[in-house]
Amino acid sequence: MISATRCTFLGCSGLGGSGNICGGQRRGYGPWRVTCMSPINDRNGSVVNVMETPLKEIKKEAVVEDVDDNPISGGGPRDVYGEDKATEDHFVTPWSVSVASGYTLLRDPHFNKGLAFTEKERDAHYLRGLLPPTTIPQETQVRKMIQHIRQYQVPLQRYMAMMDLQERNERLFYKLLIDHVEELLPIVYTPTVGEACQKYGDIFMRPQGLYISLKEKGRIQEVLRNWPEKNIQVIVVTDGERILGLGDLGCQGMGIPVGKLSLYTALGGVRPSACLPITIDVGTNNERLLNDELYIGLKQRRATGQEYSELMHEFMTAVKQTYGEKVLIQFEDFANHNAFDLLEKYRSTHLVFNDDIQGTASVVLAGLVAALKLVGGNLADHKFLFLGAGEAGTGIAELIALETSKQTNAPLDEVRKNIWLVDSKGLIVSSRKESLQHFKKPWAHEHEPVKNLLDAVNKIKPTVLIGTSGQGSAFTKEVVEAMASINEKPIILSLSNPTSQSECTAEEAYTWTQGRAIFASGSPFSPVEYKGKVFVPGQANNAYIFPGFGLGLIMSGTIRVHDDLLLAASEALAEQVSEENFEKGLIFPPFTNIRKISAHIAAKVAAKAYELGLATRLPQPKDLVKFAESCKDTVKQKAKKRIREVLRDIGNHDRNQISRIIKRF
Repeated sequence: MISATRCTFLGCSGLGGSGNICGGQRRGYGPWRVTCMSPINDRNGSVVNVMETPLKEIKKEAVVEDVDDNPISGGGPRDVYGEDKATEDHFVTPWSVSVASGYTLLRDPHFNKGLAFTEKERDAHYLRGLLPPTTIPQETQVRKMIQHIRQYQVPLQRYMAMMDLQERNERLFYKLLIDHVEELLPIVYTPTVGEACQKYGDIFMRPQGLYISLKEKGRIQEVLRNWPEKNIQVIVVTDGERILGLGDLGCQGMGIPVGKLSLYTALGGVRPSACLPITIDVGTNNERLLNDELYIGLKQRRATGQEYSELMHEFMTAVKQTYGEKVLIQFEDFANHNAFDLLEKYRSTHLVFNDDIQGTASVVLAGLVAALKLVGGNLADHKFLFLGAGEAGTGIAELIALETSKQTNAPLDEVRKNIWLVDSKGLIVSSRKESLQHFKKPWAHEHEPVKNLLDAVNKIKPTVLIGTSGQGSAFTKEVVEAMASINEKPIILSLSNPTSQSECTAEEAYTWTQGRAIFASGSPFSPVEYKGKVFVPGQANNAYIFPGFGLGLIMSGTIRVHDDLLLAASEALAEQVSEENFEKGLIFPPFTNIRKISAHIAAKVAAKAYELGLATRLPQPKDLVKFAESCKDTVKQKAKKRIREVLRDIGNHDRNQISRIIKRF
C-alpha cells in the first residue's frame, strides 16, 4: 500500500508507506483515495516512496477502485468546505493517493473483492496468479455466502461467520446483509449479538473498533488519532454496564457498537469508514468476568463518581476537537444512573443521541400511532401502563407525553397523568416521590400504593401494556388475561431483549387473549397460528429508527438533537405501515423495505432540522427523500469521474505542473 496521507507539507517524511504530493500548504479538502496504480518495480505489494516515483508513470488504463475515503458513499455529502474543522488551524495536502496492489490488496477488507476482480483490474493491480482464473460477480458471491451461512445451525456460529466476512471482504458483507436483511438482522444485531457479547472473550479473534480505558486517561485525543480514518461522522459508544437485558459485560460490550454501526451502513447508507465503534473500559462488577482468564478488559471494579465523570468528559471533549461539531455520538447500553446524566449534560454542547432512551421511544411511539388505526381513538384517549421505569420505559413515556401534548395542546404535566409506571417496588405513586430517582419523579401520580403488576392492571385499567423491565415472563397469563378482559383489542408490547428476557412470547400473547391482542416485541418471534388464523408479530426494533435518524442528521449537517426530530422520525415510520400490514396485525412495516424506510425517515428528520434552524448544510435540497436515496451513488460517481480526470491530466503533464492540477480540487 502506498499512501500520500493527510499531513503537513513540511512534516511529511514518506515513512511507513506515506508520502506527500502537494503544491503548497492549503487548508480544507479531505483526502481522496485513488486505488489505481501498482508499486513501481515491485509486484509484491511492498511500499515504495511516492515522492521518488514520477506520477506520469501511473498507468492511464489503471482501474479506479469503487471506493474513496472522503466523498461519502452514504449518508449525504461530505464536509467539502472543512466546516467541521473550521476552528482548527490544520494545514493539509489537498489530496492523497493510496495505492494497493498484489497480495496487500487481497488482504485489505475495505478494497478486496475476491474473485469479483475483473480481468482488467487483475492486470492493473498485479493480481495475476494470486487468484484463481475464474471471475465471479458479487451477486454470485452473495448466493454462495448465504448458503454458507445457512449451513450453521447455531446463531452464534452464524454471527462469527458474518464477522469473519466483514474482516475479509467488507463490500460483500454489506451486500449480503442488505439483500438478506430480515434473515441476517437477528444475527448481526439482537438477539444474537447479546450472546456474542457474553462470549466475546471466547470468540475474540481480532480487534474491532477503538478501546479507551482508564489507562488512557489524559491521552484520549492521542488514542483517537490512532484510528486510521479521520473523517468520522458517527460514533457509537458504550461502557458495557447494561448490555441489553444481560447486565454488566464490561469491555465485551464492544459487540453492540460494532453491530449498530454495521446497520448504519447497511440500512442507512452511511459509509463504513465514517463509522467508529468505541468501548469505554472503566472496569466491571461482573464477578464471572473478573475471574475469567479470557476476559479482554480491565480486571478491576468499575470506576464511579469523579473518576468516571472526568474520563467521560475528556472523551467527549477529545471527540469534538478531533472530529468536529457535527459528529454524531450515540450512547449505547449505559446504566440508568449514567445514561440520563450524560445525555442531559452534553445535549446542549454536542450532537448526542441515546438509543436506549430516545431511539426506543421513537420506534415504540411509531408503533402506537400505527396501532391507533386498529383500535381507534387518539393517544389522549388511551391509558398506558409500563413495567420497567429505566431508560427505555421513561424515555418512551416522555415521548408519548410530548406527542400527546403536541396533538391536544394540553400541558405536559396533564397528559402525563394517563401514563403509569411500575418498577421493582410497585406502582410509582406520589407517596414514594421523595425516594425516587429524578427521572422517575414526573411519573409519580396520586394513587394508593400497589405492589405488583396484576393489581396495577386491575386498578389502572390500561389500554396499552408495555414491558421494558428485562424480566423474562413477567407478563403472566393472569396479567395478559386481565388486559383482555378490560379491552377488546389490548395492545401488548413486550420490548425487553434478548428473547430470553422478553416479558411474554408472541404465542402467549395471542393465545391468552384469544387472538385479540395487538402485539409487538423487541426481539423477533415467528408467526403464530391460532384457531386457523396466522398472526405475524411485529418487532419494535430500534433498527427502524437510528440508521435513518442518523442519516437525516448527517445529510442536513444538524448540530443538536431536538425532541421534535424524534417525533418526526416516529411519524415518518408510522406512515410506512400499509393496509396490507394492518390486515396481518402488524404495526411496523416489514424490514424488506428498510432502506427506503430509512430514507423516508432521514428526509423527515432533515426537514424538521431545517425548520428548526438546526441544519447547517445549505441550501436545503428541494426533494429530501430523493436526496437521501440518491446521495450515495451521486457522490460516488462524481468522485470517480473527478479522480479519472485528474489521473488523465497527470499522465499528460510534466511533474512541475502537478500543483496546478491539484488546485482544481
